[in-house]
Amino acid sequence: MGYPIDGILLVDKEKDEISFDVIRRMRQVLPHQKIGHAGTLDPLATGLLVILLGQGTKLSRWIMSQMKIYEGTLRLGVETDTLDATGEITARKSVPEGIADGLDAACAELVGEIEQQPPRFSALKIQGRRAYRLARKGVSFDLPRRKIVVKSLDVLSIRLPFVSLRVHCSAGTYVRSLVADLGTKVKTGAHLTALRRVSSGSFSVEDAIPSGSIQQGCDPHSVEKKVIPLGGALPGMAALQVDAALAGKIRQGYQPAWDELGGGSLRGEGMRGYLKIMREEELIAVAGGNEETTQDGRARLVRVFH
Repeated sequence: MGYPIDGILLVDKEKDEISFDVIRRMRQVLPHQKIGHAGTLDPLATGLLVILLGQGTKLSRWIMSQMKIYEGTLRLGVETDTLDATGEITARKSVPEGIADGLDAACAELVGEIEQQPPRFSALKIQGRRAYRLARKGVSFDLPRRKIVVKSLDVLSIRLPFVSLRVHCSAGTYVRSLVADLGTKVKTGAHLTALRRVSSGSFSVEDAIPSGSIQQGCDPHSVEKKVIPLGGALPGMAALQVDAALAGKIRQGYQPAWDELGGGSLRGEGMRGYLKIMREEELIAVAGGNEETTQDGRARLVRVFH
């Protein structure tokens, strides 16, 4: 593929490592690359981590905004300050045998557009400081509730006091908070004991490489072969094809009129109103839809790829 590498890489993150650990190892294997990721995972969590390479870092906003699917396990009857198994126990309650009958109904109450309270132990910032750092020091603060979308929340199995769930949700959802809310609804309390991200948008963890295989000394070509090029990194976004001449002009800073793109009717469709401008399989630019045009009606180029 050669350097620099532009695209994304799907990685299956292991438990007890932070997302930056994967970045650090990637830099050892591909030392001359610009590298980032689209959506962090807590150390407790495993599963899909989308690594951004080179100009792939320009795609962060669209990849991060995609719906996610998680599979997790919660424990009823025990609450913790972090809302997961890494925290200190704050409350214990009994778990009645008949609770299983009410779990599906409780899950249904959490489906749809809801307001969620983020965990105090999170990476969100309060006046420039990470919330989890303040929480560890016992500082009193409030995190604003925010709207999320839970498309589905299904019980996979029950082995009391443990319950396995599958969650299809919007970006920015804290599954820990969702589990805590479920524990409140069934009046036993609950905390998250395991979590795995199985998909993000069209990308699945089944297609990811194990994070443990990325380490100094491994064959960089084996990693490069798994890279998804820029043209395939936004499969959920509508696309317009342009010829070589127009592609070259766009890369030089030219903002085409919608008529030149030959697909003005597509404006506003695709991924939140954005469009890919393609030259065959090559990504040339991402343009805004109806809400992101210039004053003279030309396409507003949000990102250009060279």
